[in-house]
Amino acid sequence: MTSAVETINLAKTFGTLTAVDALNLTVQTGMIFGLLGPNGAGKTTTIRMLTTLLPPTSGTAIVAGYDVVHEAEQVRQSIGYVPQLLSTDGSLSGYENLLASARLYHLPRGERRDLIASALSDFGLSDAANRLVRTYSGGMIRRLEMAAAMLHKPHVLFLDEPTLGLDPIARETLWDHLREMQESTNTTVLLTTHYMEEADELCDRIAIMHQGVIAGEGSPEELKATIGPDATLGDVFTHLAGSKLEEGGTYGEVARARRTARRVG
Repeated sequence: MTSAVETINLAKTFGTLTAVDALNLTVQTGMIFGLLGPNGAGKTTTIRMLTTLLPPTSGTAIVAGYDVVHEAEQVRQSIGYVPQLLSTDGSLSGYENLLASARLYHLPRGERRDLIASALSDFGLSDAANRLVRTYSGGMIRRLEMAAAMLHKPHVLFLDEPTLGLDPIARETLWDHLREMQESTNTTVLLTTHYMEEADELCDRIAIMHQGVIAGEGSPEELKATIGPDATLGDVFTHLAGSKLEEGGTYGEVARARRTARRVG
């Protein structure tokens, strides 16, 4: 099996702070891979390096066969990315948002209408295509962001806290769409999440980050088995990182997460 994402001693420092420390990670093609950890563990910094938004301080990262530093443009054309913060324009309709994405990814003009119609249908948004996105629910917005990120059929899809602020029903709906999309396209998915049931339900493999390093890695069942027959992923995290998953993070990180939750919800 080939790897869709590989890092070799990948590191990022901000002054005297080491956010990511010599990260070695391999994500196999077609896998849903979860990156877990509290705020400040280095998850979002890692995602931002892998999506070429933040240059590494040292080390190497290969995404979809391309080096994130030396082949950044090829990486960008090969990936989809749904960040924590809203990435849609509320003053445009759903269709218009997807049209902007189609242009961004240089999709052939003659194919755009059909591709957008297919994406809207796949994510259950056909009836809302011509409505302004500011009228969408949080779950609909996330589905539109997923549709935009998948429009050009990327090799790797990055999802940073994709269900942050969504109610349980909207989260379950998004999970269903993600599973259907991944199974039909074999797209590799790398996601971060604070929800243990989400990671357990969706992920083929999980890496738990703590203070910029990988504290543990394996399938959900493998990780839970290291603790005991009745262990949860929350138990695994507490064992590896010495704290609960929800703990940690700076004041600014918590404030940003809450602002995002309010905007999406």
